[in-house]
Amino acid sequence: MVGGCSSSHYAPTAPVAKGNEHNGFYRVQRGDTLYRIGLRFNQSVGTLVRWNNLPDANSIKVGQLIRVRKPASTASVPSKPKNPPAKPRDRNVPKQSGGGGGQTPNIKLQWPVRGTVISSFNGQTQKGIDIAGVRGMPVKAAASGTVQYAGEELRGYGKLILIKHSNSTITAYAHNETLKVRNGQTVQAGQVIATMGDSGTTGVKLHFEVRVNSQAVNPMRYLPN
Repeated sequence: MVGGCSSSHYAPTAPVAKGNEHNGFYRVQRGDTLYRIGLRFNQSVGTLVRWNNLPDANSIKVGQLIRVRKPASTASVPSKPKNPPAKPRDRNVPKQSGGGGGQTPNIKLQWPVRGTVISSFNGQTQKGIDIAGVRGMPVKAAASGTVQYAGEELRGYGKLILIKHSNSTITAYAHNETLKVRNGQTVQAGQVIATMGDSGTTGVKLHFEVRVNSQAVNPMRYLPN
């Protein structure tokens, strides 16, 4: 899912591994889920399942060692053929999105709330945008998808919703007052999923993120003007 938000007075940050990783592995703690581990180490659930040969995303136990960093490749590099034929340039190759990495997703988003953007994406201390509003304002899904997470277990995000829109793209909605959806629920673009609040922060606002292949990208690239 999902970076954290920051301002001059408050700076909740994303879950970051500090002292929990050793040689590319993480030991599962009580209360962990594979999705929370993936957010912490910036890896997708599918990647962690594949690296650890897990039968499914729920097959982890307290004390288990989980690989969270890409293993060193041992495959030999094939030699380049002599005089390879020139390839025509593909005009449809997705552009690289600046400030946050990852490819541009093929997705159109709508504003989750209407309000003033009070904190902008920078890819480092701010992995999304903060939008000001009033307590209780409806928060809407930016696009159709499936709720991957709805809860308040991730420190710095308050009551958080993560919606998966494709195999690569997830949006995050943090600091809500109430949650209107549950894990696994299918939602439509524009559907009310929460109400705005200040959980996990000070000051009523919505922290909104877009992640492509687990990398935070600038939400303003995909929102209408």
